[in-house]
Amino acid sequence: MARSCDICGKETIRGNRVSHSNRRTRRVFRANLRTVKANVKGTVKTLRVCTSCISANKVVKAV
Repeated sequence: MARSCDICGKETIRGNRVSHSNRRTRRVFRANLRTVKANVKGTVKTLRVCTSCISANKVVKAV
């Protein structure tokens, strides 16, 4: 299972960690994912959703 949002597709990206002396080493930016039970076409499914999609109400949570 990939570390990506099931709604928007946000996933892990790579960049540089920059020290005070301006040296660069590789680092990883991971999506802030949460497991949510949501209504999808009338059925309840478990999705991995990023917190920005949850706060933007792109997910209908199951009761």
